[in-house]
Amino acid sequence: MNRARRSDPLAAYNRKRDFAKTAEPAGKVGRRRAKSRIFMVQKHDATRLHFDFRLELEGTLKSWAVTRGPSLDPADNRLSVRTEDHPLSYATFEGTIPKGEYGGGTVMLWDRGNWEPAPGKDPVKSLAEGHLHFTLHGERMKGEWVMFRLKPRGKERNENWILKKVDDDHAGSSTGLTDTFLTSVETGRTMNEIAEGAPRRKVAPRSARRGAAIAGERRRAGPPKFREPQKATLVDHVPAGTGWLHEMKYDGYRCLLAVGGGGETRIYTRGGLDWTDRFPEIAEAARALSGPALLDGEIVALDEEGRTSFGALQQAIGEGGRGLALFLFDALEIDGEDMTKRPTAERKARLAALLDGATPPILYAEHIVGKGERLLDAMCKAGQEGIVSKKADAPYRAGRTRAWLKIKCTNRQEFVIVGWTASDKPGRRLRNLLLAVNDAGGLRYAGKVGTGFTDAEQEDLAGRLAKLASGRPTVAAPRSETRGARWVKPELVAEIAFASMTGSGILRHASFIGLRGDKPAREVVAERPQPLDAAAAPADEVKISNAGRMLFPKARVTKGDLAAYYRAIGPVMLPWIASRPVSLVRCPQGRAKKCFFQKHDSGSFGPHVRHIPIVEKDGEAEDYLYIEDIAGIIACVQMGTIEFHGWGARTDDVERPDRIIFDLDPDAGLDFAAVRKAAKDIRRQLADMGLTTFPMLTGGKGVHVIAPLTPGAKWPEVKDFCRRFAFALAEAEPDRFTANLKKAERKGRIFVDYLRNQRGATAIIPYSARARDGAPVAAPINWDELDDHDSGHSFGVRDLARLLERAGGRGLEGWGIAAQVLPNL
Repeated sequence: MNRARRSDPLAAYNRKRDFAKTAEPAGKVGRRRAKSRIFMVQKHDATRLHFDFRLELEGTLKSWAVTRGPSLDPADNRLSVRTEDHPLSYATFEGTIPKGEYGGGTVMLWDRGNWEPAPGKDPVKSLAEGHLHFTLHGERMKGEWVMFRLKPRGKERNENWILKKVDDDHAGSSTGLTDTFLTSVETGRTMNEIAEGAPRRKVAPRSARRGAAIAGERRRAGPPKFREPQKATLVDHVPAGTGWLHEMKYDGYRCLLAVGGGGETRIYTRGGLDWTDRFPEIAEAARALSGPALLDGEIVALDEEGRTSFGALQQAIGEGGRGLALFLFDALEIDGEDMTKRPTAERKARLAALLDGATPPILYAEHIVGKGERLLDAMCKAGQEGIVSKKADAPYRAGRTRAWLKIKCTNRQEFVIVGWTASDKPGRRLRNLLLAVNDAGGLRYAGKVGTGFTDAEQEDLAGRLAKLASGRPTVAAPRSETRGARWVKPELVAEIAFASMTGSGILRHASFIGLRGDKPAREVVAERPQPLDAAAAPADEVKISNAGRMLFPKARVTKGDLAAYYRAIGPVMLPWIASRPVSLVRCPQGRAKKCFFQKHDSGSFGPHVRHIPIVEKDGEAEDYLYIEDIAGIIACVQMGTIEFHGWGARTDDVERPDRIIFDLDPDAGLDFAAVRKAAKDIRRQLADMGLTTFPMLTGGKGVHVIAPLTPGAKWPEVKDFCRRFAFALAEAEPDRFTANLKKAERKGRIFVDYLRNQRGATAIIPYSARARDGAPVAAPINWDELDDHDSGHSFGVRDLARLLERAGGRGLEGWGIAAQVLPNL
């Protein structure tokens, strides 16, 4: 076999195929290239669905069948079976191999690009030794990967390898690739469309495809106008509890990125200046984002260890603004929709979806829920500036608020330069800069700084200060501090680090960091850490009466325990429940007593639970309940609520759903293995229609298969699609499925409940508790772990710590988020 490969590496490929019957290209060895080697991945529905991974080397495509497809999670080991070498001409093959022929089935060109081996490594030698380390530059697979050969067991004829993602900036969740990308990179077709011979479509970059569902109005819209950003209040320590999201505090220039519907971009400073031309690479990269959008972030310079440096940022701007990165951490507007009234947790989820697939210099700013002290400690040890803590359920408000708090590792802030003194040392222009801040009486002297300048900065400062010279003192200051001072107009702003500040507001041990051109001198005020008082605590002010009442006797969960669960899980639950009409399952005396549904309110829930009028079938409007923050959730718990069920549409457009759900409800005698298989089969069939789906354990007997939608289709269209899909399943496999609501029809089958996809119907909200024995909860999972569960109620209220850890982990990264529209079938 090895001799045949050396003499004719494509002999096995040609021997296995009848080219009179298959459209696959005949094998010819191509020209060997040392650089710009190609790679591609072909999704192949043969005897078993798999992904064929191919790397160009020595004039052929070295090939592996990756049984479950590639994963972005570095913890996942993907079995990859080595197959025969393929010709380079196979790189563009897409179509159907006839049944009965070798590899018979549909082939999709799923990814393509170039690859390069690890520096200093000979890939031919590495392949022979059984270990490959390489970087991919594909449309979908990016960054560093490794492959290694497993030792053969018994009489195995094939080489078994492992494909594994390296933990880098392109790493992600196990469901971030094959579940998200369902169409051909070449023709835009699904597997079904390829099998049916559907015509090829012109394929735009993925970022442009994401925006295809947006109305023409939005596509023509220019970049949104500048809006005043939200600012953080400096406090003395980190707020506690899971009601806060914590992010790294970036050492750079705050900015708002405005993206128009046609890709035109603007970069505004925090004061509203247009600095687009100073950051050309970032502005160009942002053109690929779907607009209109107005996004909040920080432009930084990163060193080799990933640390941000303000000095390096200034140098980079002076050299043309290249090599910088933009970390985006909030969204004021997405797809023309105002996001500012939505809670922080939901805004960040929507931002993450918008940036899905984005690459440097555009980056998503990660956060953690709770554990802020741990993050601050890590940032300080790494030499970073500190962290920003944000209330998970707070709206976005312009100006300085206590919903955003900043906690610094070191003392540093902006000061106005009001004068300078010359140095008497050779080769040094400046001895000190005189500094001031604004207060109620105007400018107040704040001390001086004489260290931290480079030679180049001194020359630059001397030139700038000379142009601002003033004949009289700019600010009142002690004579001992200002001997030999040369006063200047108060226009330049400097970033200064310092050890402490005296009681009278004078700096001690100050050091110059750099000039700031993004903040006007009139806005510079002294910042002193404020105590973290009750206003910053995560309390929702809702009192829980009868906290000791036992709601779940067997699980020993009281009303107070349930309220504590919802307070803690609130930040990760908010994106799914906020601003969505809800129905409640209330059990005032506990789950074993009388429970009832409630969707209207006469006012008894209090101010934290909102109302929206919705027109009923009879033409009359009724007030439905909805929630905007954690306080609203807790107010419902106070009124005896255990379960939260939500509409499939939001309050801002109740007539256009933003998701569809297929609830798989098994007959009592069926094993959960049948539910798992049914969910995976439905996932595959919806994927063939172009829909990405996500599984959720319902906390009961079954599983929800959820497909997010970009709102567009109205309820009648959505219901009709879901009804036809469910009945098609039942007709194709009547022994397994039924779409009939009657109990008598369900014996030995799984009821595919499509009725949750009609106006007014609801489904259990992710992370909601269930009024069932054991206090279970509805828990999002990913497709790879579905087989690890033996029931739909694997998680409960007592698993709070585990649920929070999972929610922030890579396995659920991007769960429930996809930009897609209802298939036109």
